[in-house]
Amino acid sequence: MKDFMDENFLLQTETAQKLYHEHAAKMPIIDYHCHLIPKMVADDYRFKSLTEIWLGGDHYKWRALRSNGVAERFITGNASDWEKFEKWAETVPYTLRNPLYHWTHLELRTAFGINKILNPKTAKEIYDECNDKLRNDPSFTARGLMRRYHVEVVCTTDDPIDSLEYHIQTRKSGFEIKMLPTWRPDKAMAVENPADFRSYIDKLAEVSGVTIRSFADVVEALRVRHQFFAEQGCRLSDHGTEEFFAEDYTNAEIEQIFNKVYGGKELTREEIVKYKSAMMFEFGVMDAETGWTQQFHYGAIRNNNTKMFKLLGPDTGFDSIGEVNTAKQMSKYFDKLNSCDKLTKTIIYNLNPCANEVVATMLGNFQDGSCPGKIQFGSGWWFCDQKNGMEKQMNALSLLGLLSRFVGMLTDSRSFLSYPRHEYFRRTLCNLLGNDVENGEIPYEEIGRVEQMVEDISYNNAKNFFKF
Repeated sequence: MKDFMDENFLLQTETAQKLYHEHAAKMPIIDYHCHLIPKMVADDYRFKSLTEIWLGGDHYKWRALRSNGVAERFITGNASDWEKFEKWAETVPYTLRNPLYHWTHLELRTAFGINKILNPKTAKEIYDECNDKLRNDPSFTARGLMRRYHVEVVCTTDDPIDSLEYHIQTRKSGFEIKMLPTWRPDKAMAVENPADFRSYIDKLAEVSGVTIRSFADVVEALRVRHQFFAEQGCRLSDHGTEEFFAEDYTNAEIEQIFNKVYGGKELTREEIVKYKSAMMFEFGVMDAETGWTQQFHYGAIRNNNTKMFKLLGPDTGFDSIGEVNTAKQMSKYFDKLNSCDKLTKTIIYNLNPCANEVVATMLGNFQDGSCPGKIQFGSGWWFCDQKNGMEKQMNALSLLGLLSRFVGMLTDSRSFLSYPRHEYFRRTLCNLLGNDVENGEIPYEEIGRVEQMVEDISYNNAKNFFKF
């Protein structure tokens, strides 16, 4: 019986161990998609407690707590930090076989040097030890934790109307780790609620300096902001969408739809889809013209629990995997951009693993030889962000594309303690390849190629692909 989470955690063969310890582990981190709060980096924020840095905003843990029968007061309510942490410590033993159990102990070990198992008996000593480091050790600030994990670049997620003042402040401070913005324009196509949409468009007009009276004006205002983001180092866009939109439309139709929704009238489903299709196309064109990489996170059904959405708002643990069949629309969207030479580098993340092979085959339709892996299959995302999900994604990509050209892992997290997800991914990758070598599925003579492959997927591919 192996010890829990020893140095060869997840590494089942000698080859896997060599690949990880001699190659993957030494590579820096490029975290090209995250949800860190830029102000915390700019201010070099010092966390008040382990509860704040570990449980605050972590809807993965919140879902587990609720599933374990913990009252909302101890999750997002007014219970004390210690009471909330105590409930988490009581829940952890019930998370066996959930990736949260692994992440929890990886974070304790790599950030705090704590090898104890978290449970009700150890909760207080772990809480006190971590709090002491967070409050007193100068290396446990936001920037210090980024340094601890050898982070080289992070890309946050930012709305077109954001000032990016904290990105600018961080850059001017001389902080050696790059924090770059990512263009996330979802609200510009959220026409389901006319009042919210008009409010957003009015703010867009204000920050862009463009008077908006038409859809063409919306596009112009967004182009102004797109250029501003580019000037601040932005190299990626990101779209969180339930599905792809690629309906046929005319410019006259879109102008009429804009006038209708901006005037406060509800749109039909057909009008909503056409407007989103027009907006997605314009975003794709902008990204191609600036040489950005566009990302699509698709397939989530969000805010399923209306009662809790009204109480807590979005991103609080009430989202799930959807069953959207969007392959034809995805293909049509990419084909439209490709046909006018406006298809930029692209990463596709599917939330439903049943679409792994769909996405893996879609990539090959639009590779054009302009760069290796121009169209990428994104790493296992959200509910697939665990060993099984990562392996399924990499197996599909291996069978139907080129795993060697994969740009690898990202945290997709709000937490400064989430960087061990890169380690978790790298161990999984090395185990997958190590098993193939030892099973005779990859010739041992190619071990040098495999070692290079591990370093490329861990770091080099992302560095070369994004050109930060």
